[in-house]
Amino acid sequence: MLINCGSAAKKVEEILPMKKLLLICLALCVMFVLAGITFAAGTTTVNGIVSDSKCGAKNAGEKGAECTKECVKKGAKLVVVTDGDQKVVAVDNPDVLTGHEGHHVAVTGTMNGDSMHVDSVKMIAKSGM
Repeated sequence: MLINCGSAAKKVEEILPMKKLLLICLALCVMFVLAGITFAAGTTTVNGIVSDSKCGAKNAGEKGAECTKECVKKGAKLVVVTDGDQKVVAVDNPDVLTGHEGHHVAVTGTMNGDSMHVDSVKMIAKSGM
């Protein structure tokens, strides 16, 4: 059994650059994934009904608009009740929702845990709620 040391050294020389290239590609993939997560955490749009923090989903809609206004006068905050799952989303700057009580809206902003900082509010067509 003869061992040719020359060819083994050539194989090692060929493998090392491949490993370096593989590590560089892996590092780039991780960087792009992290960048994607960062951008995904940016602004989001939520469709729903403007209600108040006291009554939430049970009073969401045009019929509850007056009740929402009364609850806000008594200290409740304006919130958005999402379409579909009826989740109540607190709003960091509820004054931007003033005048939209009971309206079906699309709010765009940044989520901060369970609350949202609203950048824009746009009325949208009524949902089937």
